[in-house]
Amino acid sequence: MENKETFVFALQELRIDNIRKQKKGVHFILASIIIWGAVLGIHLSPLPILTKNLYTFFCSAPLVPLAYLISKLIGVDFQNKDNPLSKLGLLFALNQMLYILIAMWVYEAVPDKMLMVYAMIFGAHLLPYGWLYQSKVYYIFSVVIPVIVLLTGLFCPAAAVAALMLLVEIVFAGCLLF
Repeated sequence: MENKETFVFALQELRIDNIRKQKKGVHFILASIIIWGAVLGIHLSPLPILTKNLYTFFCSAPLVPLAYLISKLIGVDFQNKDNPLSKLGLLFALNQMLYILIAMWVYEAVPDKMLMVYAMIFGAHLLPYGWLYQSKVYYIFSVVIPVIVLLTGLFCPAAAVAALMLLVEIVFAGCLLF
C-alpha cells in the first residue's frame, strides 16, 4: 500500500510541476487562436470549398512554432524536459493526428462539413489534458466544443464554425489564464 501511495504522490508532484512550468498548455491555446483566425479568413474568402479545406489543413502546420514563440513571450517552459509527463502531453497531441484522417476523408466525401469534423476532432482531443493539467476547463471544453460545433456545423456554413471556434478559443484561453 505504501508503494502505491508513494507512486501517487510522485505522480501528483510531476503533474504540479508540469502545470506550473507549462502554465496548463496555454501557449498552445493562444497559438490556436491565431490558427482559427486564419481559418476564419480562409472560409470567408470566395475560394472554392476544396481549396478552403486544403488551406485549412495548411493552417495547422505552424501551430508548434507559434506555440514555441508564445511560450517565450509568456515565460512557459516549452518542453519541460525534466518532467516525463511532458512526453505524455506530446503523445496526447500526436494521437489527434490519427483522427485527422477522418477529416481528410470528409474533405472529399462531404467537403461542406470538413471544417465541422476538423473542429470536433480538435475539441475532443483536449480531454486527456484535463487529467494532465488537473483542469476542469479542459474537461469542459473537450465536451462543449464538439457538441456546439456539431450543432453549428449542421445548420450553418463553415465560416460560422470557424468564427465560433475563434470565439471559443479566446474564451478558453481566458479561462486558463484566470
